[in-house]
Amino acid sequence: METLKEIAPNVHRVMFMSLVGHPAWRGFLRTITASAPDFGVEIVPAPVNNAAQVERAIEEFAREPNGGLILPPSPISSIHTNLIIGLTARYSIPAVYPFRAHAVDGGLISLGIDPTDLWRRAASYVDRILRGEKPADLPVQAPNKFELVINLKTAKALGLTVPPSLLSTADEVIE
Repeated sequence: METLKEIAPNVHRVMFMSLVGHPAWRGFLRTITASAPDFGVEIVPAPVNNAAQVERAIEEFAREPNGGLILPPSPISSIHTNLIIGLTARYSIPAVYPFRAHAVDGGLISLGIDPTDLWRRAASYVDRILRGEKPADLPVQAPNKFELVINLKTAKALGLTVPPSLLSTADEVIE
């Protein structure tokens, strides 16, 4: 939310789109809804199941001005990447995506876990298990490396100026 407001300060409504029934949906929604007042935004939940629902949700959301989109990691963000990026471009909706590939494919910003780091750490667990450690004895690990990727071409197309403070914290800037 903070990153979205930093690049698009006029955003007052934020669509939060995810797959209906995704196990993390309620937790994500609860967290983002709790933080919304701190940023002066209204959260618009958009649980969707398919491409038609994605398209309908974004088209309806775009009818009112000053909207932004936050897309958490879910099958919807992976399966319908091109559709979502195309619709946010068509309707000039600044959006924050969960993975680097989204920004590479034309999304405005991606802010999420570094999957390479997760795989590397998982490999060390596999090694430990193969050497005889019991999986139940290994601690659960949460992601601890996140990456911010900004697509300047998309920012320009949306009429947004990326603040230098945000550029300086980016792991990658696509020009």
